[in-house]
Amino acid sequence: MWIVHTKGMIMSAQAQHPEPPYRAIAAQLRTRIESGELRPGDRVPSVRQIAQRWGVAVATATKVTALLRAEGLVEARVGAGTVVSASRAYVAGPVSTRAPRRPVPADGEPHRERLLRTAIAIADTEGLEAVSMRRLAAELGVGPMSLYRYMANKDELLTQMADAVFGELDLPEPGVLGWRADLERIARLQWQLCRRHLWLPRVVSFTRPLLALNTMAQTEWILRALDGSGLSAEVRMREALTLHSLVLTAALSVAEEAEAEQNTGVTLDGWRAAARTRAHELLDTGRFPLLAATPGEPTADLDGLFEYGLARHLDGFAVLLADPARRDRAHGEPAGP
Repeated sequence: MWIVHTKGMIMSAQAQHPEPPYRAIAAQLRTRIESGELRPGDRVPSVRQIAQRWGVAVATATKVTALLRAEGLVEARVGAGTVVSASRAYVAGPVSTRAPRRPVPADGEPHRERLLRTAIAIADTEGLEAVSMRRLAAELGVGPMSLYRYMANKDELLTQMADAVFGELDLPEPGVLGWRADLERIARLQWQLCRRHLWLPRVVSFTRPLLALNTMAQTEWILRALDGSGLSAEVRMREALTLHSLVLTAALSVAEEAEAEQNTGVTLDGWRAAARTRAHELLDTGRFPLLAATPGEPTADLDGLFEYGLARHLDGFAVLLADPARRDRAHGEPAGP
């Protein structure tokens, strides 16, 4: 499990089910608030202070603050930073962690757009596991059942979140610069989108695609970019799905690294430093001479790996377009003599 030493450093110990460090840190701060040591209006450690004091990644520290805010224990105050919520008066014994209810504005908010913005903000900060109807209701200050007027269930919520995010992309008219420039452009835009919203690759499915306007428009745009290429509709669709897959697979690595930092409190540099001795032991056996000759950390530059994969994929696709026999085989037709 994860244990907290007296100096505040989170360190790992062997156990079957480790507790995420952010929860251990949040528990300490929660105890100080509920005991009355920290009173309403008192400042709590900032994200940077948490990262420094407990020796964890900034992503982990961010999750600590987000968890306390979700429980209604702290709030952001202009000019003061993060402080104990005004509703957290000291009460002996157990204290409810339910967020204070805020009145719904007369204009009918939270409407669908506000609901989606709030859900996306939670997912961006804390990950998909933090998104729920109950959590959204607490953030918006309404009863959970009232949200079902806008979303039938969590699956629909996730679909609409992804669709709203894909709507952030401003795609130009395809076909002006040629097929390769078009495919590079949309792949890079989607890559940047996944870097901003790390949860997005986990929502997209190829077997059960998201049936929503902005999401479907991404595939439609690629099909239009390949219109007139001489490829059948089936092959163009396969290319669109392959390009999506290339982006999402690379983006999953970024998302998994961010999740690992949050759950362990160890940065990628910290993990590499800890693993360096074991890596040298394996490479020094002489069984992996080619790996040993590889300079630097090849996985350190995920953007570079993405660009390499995109370029090599499009190189291969160019060969397909330039060779009629290959195009025939791609269509499932017999090759010419």
